[in-house]
Amino acid sequence: MNTQKKERIVVKVGSSLVTNNGEGLDHAAIAKWAEQIASLLSAGHEVLMVSSGAIAEGMQRLGWTKRPQDIHQLQAAAAVGQMGLVQVYESCFAHFNLRSAQILLTNADLAHAERNANAKATLDTLLKLGVVPIINENDTVVTDEIKFGDNDSLAALVSNLIHADLLVILTDQGGLFTADPRQDASATLLTDAIAGDPALEKMAGGAASELSKGGMLTKVLAAKIAAQTGAATVIASGHEPNVLTRLLDGEKIGTCLTAA
Repeated sequence: MNTQKKERIVVKVGSSLVTNNGEGLDHAAIAKWAEQIASLLSAGHEVLMVSSGAIAEGMQRLGWTKRPQDIHQLQAAAAVGQMGLVQVYESCFAHFNLRSAQILLTNADLAHAERNANAKATLDTLLKLGVVPIINENDTVVTDEIKFGDNDSLAALVSNLIHADLLVILTDQGGLFTADPRQDASATLLTDAIAGDPALEKMAGGAASELSKGGMLTKVLAAKIAAQTGAATVIASGHEPNVLTRLLDGEKIGTCLTAA
């Protein structure tokens, strides 16, 4: 990555990186994301966050230990948890004198020309104002027909919407491996590849945990979507210290999938 260029970056953080093993939000972890994003903004970059964690936070607030199957219970948990999610992000960014904004989207919003244009204009305005948009799926209104399905896809569609230069998908894995490293000791990390290469989809495994819906396959497919508007995608571990600032300084971390 050209470190001199001011980048427009979409950062997606998964449930495992913002919750305490699913038991509510990890305030210390979110504070670290805010600190890194503050550094990127001070370097002249524009950053949008796509954050999971609302359902996990809602489950804790409601005293639920098992993720419900019923769609309306999930929507209720998301509605309750979204309150906590925005409270934590707002307070963490405020430490760096930064404002954040809540943006809730559905697939139907981005498929509808007028709503798509309005969403783009709003996001562009927020970025010009130096505000960090915190984006999530609008879980309280979605049904199976209009769901993004996972926040990896949402992050990719947002990248298309605002013509981002870079999509960073942070997970609890080190990147895309040739096989599942938890099951195959010979698995090696793929450092560079072309987004949309069919071989990548064969390498990617299933969902990693009960809490998160997105496994490596959704991340590979997200990179393919982001590449449609020229964005590169990095899949990397959110447990790497200062992963965002190091990536933007040009360090190679995780897997970089570039547009053909």
